[in-house]
Amino acid sequence: MAQTTTATAPSRLLGLAVAPFAMIGRGLIAMAEAGPRMKQVQRLNEMSDKDLEALGTTRAEMVRKIFGGAIYM
Repeated sequence: MAQTTTATAPSRLLGLAVAPFAMIGRGLIAMAEAGPRMKQVQRLNEMSDKDLEALGTTRAEMVRKIFGGAIYM
């Protein structure tokens, strides 16, 4: 005889409990993406390696300049 298991949808109560945390997470991501560093990173991503070479720098050097001591590469 075969046995089957059915997956049940998450309870509505669980969805209500998780919703505020999901909203906070989306808000934090939106704030980070709207920040000045992210705008600089977007401009850097739009530049080609030849453009960077003409400026006498590399992509890694530009990332260090943008983020300063905030990240380790």
